[in-house]
Amino acid sequence: MMKSTPVVGMQPELLKWARESIGKSPSDVAYALRRPVEEVESWERGDKAPTYVQLEKLAYEIYKRPIAVFFLPIPPLESNPQSDFRTLPEDDLRELLPDTYLHIRRARAYQFALRELLEGVSPNPIPMWHSVTLSEDLSVVQQAVQVRDCLGITLDEQTRCTDDEQALKQWRSSVERMGIFVFKNTFEQKSISGFCLSDDQFPVIYLNNSTTKTRQIFSLFHELTHLLLRMNGISKVEDTYIIGLPQREQKVERFCNALAAEILIPISDFRQQTHQISGNIENATETVFENLAARYSVSREAILRRFLDQKEVGTGFYERKAKEWASQQKQKTKGGNHYTTLNTYLSNKFSKEVFSRYHRQQITKYEASDYLGIKPKQFDYLERIKLRGIEA
Repeated sequence: MMKSTPVVGMQPELLKWARESIGKSPSDVAYALRRPVEEVESWERGDKAPTYVQLEKLAYEIYKRPIAVFFLPIPPLESNPQSDFRTLPEDDLRELLPDTYLHIRRARAYQFALRELLEGVSPNPIPMWHSVTLSEDLSVVQQAVQVRDCLGITLDEQTRCTDDEQALKQWRSSVERMGIFVFKNTFEQKSISGFCLSDDQFPVIYLNNSTTKTRQIFSLFHELTHLLLRMNGISKVEDTYIIGLPQREQKVERFCNALAAEILIPISDFRQQTHQISGNIENATETVFENLAARYSVSREAILRRFLDQKEVGTGFYERKAKEWASQQKQKTKGGNHYTTLNTYLSNKFSKEVFSRYHRQQITKYEASDYLGIKPKQFDYLERIKLRGIEA
């Protein structure tokens, strides 16, 4: 096949499917290829066809798909964010960036790999979602106690964490012990805090590593609540999106926020810690908020939200301070190589399952490397980093 001649035998509807599956418009594709938009549209109608060089760029650089998929008779069955996620308004779903689509696709690939690797059976005899049943109509306080008891981390253990990074590791490990696989990655779309994919055997939580550690901790429990309600979820850093949802979904999202807050900042302890300043919160010093945030390893905004829910501060004060703190807040990033970053992003439980099955000779090094998304020659080095617990 000449690389400059149009490709023969390709299905034009596959081009449209691939474009829409990543949330791009014909104009986006035309811009990336530096071709007229009319030309891209003619390929999708079948009037013309791209050259092999153009198809390579479409497949590998733009749509992130193998070339073979474009020669299938019909588009493969695949879910999409619009049908899978009901926890964002339709306008917000339409504004998801292609990078976010790719993260969702990657999370589904991890689920598929887990199902294949573990032969369709969860490694936990009694997964958390089988022993904890939640309801938006029952006491948030009592249900938060149930979740904490299941995770096995006491308030004393939580408050002994020396920093936000240690707290995130502790909570993430506790969630993974209960059969939920927690992945992370850096999102181009900074407004997305994370999402989850429900599954009866291999539920996945996927956090935006671009956000602060305290935000990741809160998002972890927000998405965990979605999973315990047996539903997919995707959420944003700012919760103003909730008012754009139908009434039922609004109730779910507010419940997820309330339960996450109660798990991380139990109201009984919070009242004990703040009884001396009750009634005078709006005049409290920054140190008061900082110390409370440090105690629970949450953000100052989460502490202030607790006061707002208790009607200790007004909405105007809350919004003004939250905006002020948000402008100050920046995610601290550490230097590190590709492998330490990958170690941070991969679910610890997932990677340990891969390494374990490799050493039991149930899978080859090539298969294990494919599961982890690395080259076989990189396998041993990543394993050493994982065993040493080095994170970026």
